[in-house]
Amino acid sequence: MNDAPDSAAPDTGPRRPGGAALTALGLGPAPLSPADASPHSFPDGGSWRTEVPSVEGPEALDVVLGESARLGVPVHRVSQGSGIWMLTDAEITEMVDACAEQGVELCLFTGPRGTWDTGASARTDSGGAGLRARGHDALAGCVEDALRATGLGVRCLLVADEGVLWTLHRLRGQGVLPADTTLKVSALIGPVNPASYAVFEQLGADSVNVPSDLTPAQLTEIRRVSRAPMDLYIEAPDDLGGYVRMYEVAELIRRGAPLYLKFGLSKAPGIYPYGRHLRELALATAKERVRRGRLALDLLARHGADGDMAPLGGRLPGPLNRFETSS
Repeated sequence: MNDAPDSAAPDTGPRRPGGAALTALGLGPAPLSPADASPHSFPDGGSWRTEVPSVEGPEALDVVLGESARLGVPVHRVSQGSGIWMLTDAEITEMVDACAEQGVELCLFTGPRGTWDTGASARTDSGGAGLRARGHDALAGCVEDALRATGLGVRCLLVADEGVLWTLHRLRGQGVLPADTTLKVSALIGPVNPASYAVFEQLGADSVNVPSDLTPAQLTEIRRVSRAPMDLYIEAPDDLGGYVRMYEVAELIRRGAPLYLKFGLSKAPGIYPYGRHLRELALATAKERVRRGRLALDLLARHGADGDMAPLGGRLPGPLNRFETSS
């Protein structure tokens, strides 16, 4: 008895990697189940957007925008990891203006955080409290960063602490932060199960960076309880595992939409917190992240799975579930 998939069955979706050749050998892939697919999308109907992370200042941003134009890599969002407090007002303004001109969302990280202050727990084998804001002073610093950045025109803030997220969400609701400010949860505190993902959405997250080792099935589990946009490194930096998941991109989109494809870089030295002493490294890695994005998008195109990209310039997540903030 031959249990191999029927090679004559019509192909009604994107081509799967090696599918025809393997099917001819009786090694074809298991059929995809519609029940696994995410029912959600961005407000404009798109399934995926792109993000280039670790864009640490105006020079790196200029490299990313130039290289994205040269290689034809659409960029919806760029994000920075060192922190708002590591940029001057002039640098932030320059980045805001450059992104506005290109219709790219700029996301800057609030700080301080546990890995860079005087606490030792984050440096223990267990990792302790990780990047979370330690004490009232760190919380206040994150709020100060948020107020300063939004005052200069930034409309997306990266957070690594549940209390900071809830606080900024409440300030947004009160009009202290602009109503169109979006809040993005860092990969370093990203949720790993559907219940915790839903909690981040309720606390005010507009997109949530999940750890890069979640399986497609786990993305489906999350999508059964939340429609908040998901961020996922297609290639993760080494301190987040160094995973390279380019051949999975079509399935990650199918399961995780609405999804930001993040083009990180493995086997590269860390650059946080960034300063001019790391200039050449920051510019070289910024350029290579865009190239990695081109490689991932080329794979999607070869397999006929590059449709449903959200239009450039879109940034809002659509209606999401929130905890009540009146009390």
